[in-house]
Amino acid sequence: MITKVIFTLVVVAVILQRLIELRISKQNATYLLTNGGREYGSNSLWIVKVLQVSWFAAMINEVWWLNRPFMPGLAAIALMLTVAGQGLRYLSMRSLKKRWTLPIITFPGKPVVNSGIYLYLKHPNWLGVILEIAALPLIHTAYFTTIVFSIANALLMSRRIQTEEQALSEDTNYGDVFANRPRFIPVIGFIKGANSSR
Repeated sequence: MITKVIFTLVVVAVILQRLIELRISKQNATYLLTNGGREYGSNSLWIVKVLQVSWFAAMINEVWWLNRPFMPGLAAIALMLTVAGQGLRYLSMRSLKKRWTLPIITFPGKPVVNSGIYLYLKHPNWLGVILEIAALPLIHTAYFTTIVFSIANALLMSRRIQTEEQALSEDTNYGDVFANRPRFIPVIGFIKGANSSR
């Protein structure tokens, strides 16, 4: 019972974090659009929001209604992966600054951000989301939520990333800068090359 309550509080904390991020995204979007930014309407944003809300509800219900057990070993690993996902998303926001938004908004004619975590990965934010969706429910063995929403997120992400990369390639130097950069998994040799070029 106690572990379920703690897990629910952790989920609530992540929900509050998401609400703060929505506010930041809205502020950044307003800034970009008033300074020459271009928004792409086909960005699947409403599906992202539905997926997130459903994911929160599903994991809480699975833990309580199906009485999922708490397994300390699995919980520790899942917590570390969740924190890693949070860290990647934070580093992404820190690198992009006012360019970080949930809608797809480009800055036509201006160079893409090529610093921070983006020296090593094309999509650190989405890698963070992958880790969170898979790991957070497993803190209290909500494995059904992990499986279902990881699959749903993979389907959504394949479409979203394709649209995002196309928009950036059309409006910026994204294609040249990120041509050989890993999408999700950093390669050791590439990391050494990035470090030596800084």
